[in-house]
Amino acid sequence: MKLRVARHTNQLSTIVDFYEQILGMCNLGSFRNHSNYDGTILAFDNHDWQLEFTQSDEKANHTFDPDDLLVFYPGNQRYDGLVQDLIRQGIVGIEPKNPYWEKNGFCFSDPDGFTIVIAKHPVARN
Repeated sequence: MKLRVARHTNQLSTIVDFYEQILGMCNLGSFRNHSNYDGTILAFDNHDWQLEFTQSDEKANHTFDPDDLLVFYPGNQRYDGLVQDLIRQGIVGIEPKNPYWEKNGFCFSDPDGFTIVIAKHPVARN
């Protein structure tokens, strides 16, 4: 099964640039004027999930909770280098609502104000 998370934005080009340039996601494709929506689909290579960002004449009205997060697990070997790259690119860390992420990840906001976590540890498996 594949997963795609879609989110509407008021700043499509800014949000796409952010995820491509800051997090290194690949642009899988985009569409224009599809039932009045423009959009772009992003992913990391070899992953079964994608992020889709759309924009239309109707403005996005984001109402999110500080615990609504996108959590990325780069693995222990990539974590330190990735966080240092983010800091070099001018990304400022933020204090997460959940103190677990303050100890176990690096948190920052995307251009729409959603919190992103780069997690220190890989996903736990049961």
